[in-house]
Amino acid sequence: GMLNIINFAHGALFMMGAFTSWMLLNYVGIGYFPALILAPLLVGIFGIILEKTIISRLYKLDHLYGLLLTFGLSLVIEGLFRNAYGSSGMPYRIPEVLSGATNLGFMYMPNYRGWVVLAALVVCISTWLIIEKTSLGATLRAATENAPLVQAFGVDVPRLITLTYAGGVALAAFAGVLAAPIYSVNPNMGSNFINTVFAVVVIG
Repeated sequence: GMLNIINFAHGALFMMGAFTSWMLLNYVGIGYFPALILAPLLVGIFGIILEKTIISRLYKLDHLYGLLLTFGLSLVIEGLFRNAYGSSGMPYRIPEVLSGATNLGFMYMPNYRGWVVLAALVVCISTWLIIEKTSLGATLRAATENAPLVQAFGVDVPRLITLTYAGGVALAAFAGVLAAPIYSVNPNMGSNFINTVFAVVVIG
């Protein structure tokens, strides 16, 4: 990505988003849509801590170090959740307003899956617009190309990078919340996707 880190922990952070949302629903009692907002924010804060303590040490090292460290980090996170909740899946009920299906003429589309497609499109387009069409995105792209020059103009580059990483973590968690009602919430749900996602990113 923009930070030049091969982040194999993204699957674990995806899983953390689903688990955080599940815990908010079952332990705190808030609804699906508040959890869809709150869970990515909470996991994003965890991402800030992660970037400040671990990830920031990788930026000047070979990509292999980042791959190995984030892969190990994903195993640790998954192991902690597996130890706490076991390997069996936790049911995550589809919200009532998104239950049922819509007849498209040639197929019945489950309403929740339609919502996931719509939400994913909105997030993807919004992310692209922020990166490509805003001054913040231009500053971020410049910082990844020539950080000392951008910092000379008074931009707090380390803070910008931290917030960028936290944003990526929050997006992974957001995807985890969207996936939770479709797949059972379990510690392996992120690792089941990471190989496919990695291949898509590499191949384009």
